[in-house]
Amino acid sequence: MWLPMLGMTALPHLGGFYGGYITRKEVKTWYPTLQRPSWRPPNAAFPIVWTCLYTGMGYGSYLVWKELGGFTKDALVPLGLYGLQLALNWAWTPIFFCAHKLKLALMEIVLLTGVVGATMVSWHPISRTATLLMAPYLTWLCLATSLNYCIWRDNREEKTE
Repeated sequence: MWLPMLGMTALPHLGGFYGGYITRKEVKTWYPTLQRPSWRPPNAAFPIVWTCLYTGMGYGSYLVWKELGGFTKDALVPLGLYGLQLALNWAWTPIFFCAHKLKLALMEIVLLTGVVGATMVSWHPISRTATLLMAPYLTWLCLATSLNYCIWRDNREEKTE
């Protein structure tokens, strides 16, 4: 059973690798031109934090999958919500960093945060551990949403919406 565990734990990192690849140039060129709040985390923190968050959510999804006996009818909602939040997570980076759509990225991350909360609610009766593994992610999303909001608010005069 170690192969499904490794695969499901690694899966979220695919979007993380892609996101890191597409943001490299933008973090050095476009992002520094934006007005950003003083409390933002340093750029170097993001890959470290996301590695931990992706690993935790991936392993949590494995725990839910294992507890429900795989991709069964009972797994449809909890793993479907997980898949939806993962797709939303992967979509935020190109919206914000490539398209420079700050308002759309804000709306998307608010939706993402809600879906992560719903995922956690659906996981709780199945695996408390899996739910707790998602808690740092939800916390980080609250910070990221606040950061996205401040950047949008302070840069509205530019054609980034």
